[in-house]
Amino acid sequence: MPAPGSAAFQQYLRAQLAPIDKWLDTLLTAKSSSPQLTRRLVVSRQLRDRSQALSKAAARQGDYAKALLYFRQYTAYKDSLTAVATANRIANLAYRQNLLKKEAQIQRLTQARALSEQTASRQRQLVLALAGWLVLLVGLALVLIRSNRAKHQANQQLSEQKEAVQQALTDLKTAQTQLVQAEKMASLGELTAGIAHEIQNPLNFVNNFSEVSTELLAELAEEAARSTRDPELERELLTDVQQNLQKISQHGQRASSIVRGMLAHARTNPGQKQPTNLNALAEEAVQLAYHGSRAKDGAFEARLTTQLDPALPPVPVVPQEVSRVLLNVLSNAFYAVRQKQLSAGPGYQPEVQVRTQQAGKQVEIKIRDNGNGVPDAIKQKVFNPFFTTKPSGEGTGLGLSLSYDIITKGHGGTFTLASEEGQFTELTLTLPVGG
Repeated sequence: MPAPGSAAFQQYLRAQLAPIDKWLDTLLTAKSSSPQLTRRLVVSRQLRDRSQALSKAAARQGDYAKALLYFRQYTAYKDSLTAVATANRIANLAYRQNLLKKEAQIQRLTQARALSEQTASRQRQLVLALAGWLVLLVGLALVLIRSNRAKHQANQQLSEQKEAVQQALTDLKTAQTQLVQAEKMASLGELTAGIAHEIQNPLNFVNNFSEVSTELLAELAEEAARSTRDPELERELLTDVQQNLQKISQHGQRASSIVRGMLAHARTNPGQKQPTNLNALAEEAVQLAYHGSRAKDGAFEARLTTQLDPALPPVPVVPQEVSRVLLNVLSNAFYAVRQKQLSAGPGYQPEVQVRTQQAGKQVEIKIRDNGNGVPDAIKQKVFNPFFTTKPSGEGTGLGLSLSYDIITKGHGGTFTLASEEGQFTELTLTLPVGG
């Protein structure tokens, strides 16, 4: 240590006091220092500075003993201040370290809290999403339940409608059967007069030949009673009787055939297909339809033209069904020419043509009349049920419809119409030869 009062001693004091003063200034100005500590430090600093000043003053006066005493007081105060400053600095460092630790802890807690809040937010979002899905599932379940209930009700209504449709179909089939039978009976009623006329002809022959045969047998008995018999006359009489009996049998069979046809026409069951001579069926239908028309109008006459293929093979059909079709079509043809005759005048000659021919594996029956024809506007309707051009009470509108079904559905054939208004109408029926 330099001697008190020397320049070196002064520099030494300044070097020693600089950090201490700096610490003291820091302690005195620090907001965190307590008022008691600040007052004590101020007092200690004042005592230190005072001791320093006294030491310097004693040294200038040459009183080195007092200067040393004051210097030692100065040193004690300085050491005290240094210890206080050091302790305070250490305390500040510890405080700052604790503060940093707390800040780090607060930061960690803040991060943990943010992470917790983020986790909680995610959990809330997850809960909301789950709640949304739950609501969606509940809504979907409600929709499915409602849809299932509606479907059940729809199925129940459909079942009820199906039962109603089945009942309506059953009623419709029953009504159709009744209508078919009614149409059959209606056509049978129209042909009753013709059938009666047809039956009357063979009955007349039967009656006439029966009377002649009775007379011949009486002559034969007289001849046999004579004493002188004439064998030649007896053979002649027997021959005549035999011929008459054959004719009676022939015309009786003709009448039976007509009755069978009438019964077949009125029969309700469909019958079985069998090989049939369509030429004979057509001839019979032509005669019955023509005489039926004449029974309605005794003055009506028409030219009948038949071109029947003699080489026509037997065709497997239900005879009564095809006979009913032919009677219906021919009755319409005679009706058409009779209506035109009423308006055309005396120069018009009614004519109905019937032709049969084989075309490959088909047999064709063409029925043509020179009546008023069918207008183009209604050609597509003639085969519809209940469609008729006849006045009310003269037709049911089922004849051609039933005939079309019999030929196309019942026999696998075709039924077509060709017509020119005011000129002609031609219906063509085709039937497969092989059934």
